[in-house]
Amino acid sequence: KSKLEFAVYPAPQIATAVVEPYNSVLTTHTTLEHSDCAFMVDNEAIFDICMKNLGVERPSYSNLNRLIGQIVSSITASLRFEGALNVDLMEFQTNLVPYPRIHFPLVTYAPIIS
Repeated sequence: KSKLEFAVYPAPQIATAVVEPYNSVLTTHTTLEHSDCAFMVDNEAIFDICMKNLGVERPSYSNLNRLIGQIVSSITASLRFEGALNVDLMEFQTNLVPYPRIHFPLVTYAPIIS
């Protein structure tokens, strides 16, 4: 059975706890062992996109979550809808993961408009 994971890594601008960096480093080992394909999202990059591209002066978790939701929705669209480009989780893993230990594909999303 194939497992797909979306991980959000912390940013110092909006950190709610001092231990967030430690938690993210320690959970990466678990990700290597128990996930087949892990999409990583950097909270700092999402924060910058909200500020610079979308014109949000002080992005909140709601702003960040909406943008991450759009990204997750677009990545999983082929799993949820009928069409010629439909793929299942095994095809996701086959097409995006070259080696089992290197299962962290880059997440990109465009265009970003407000």
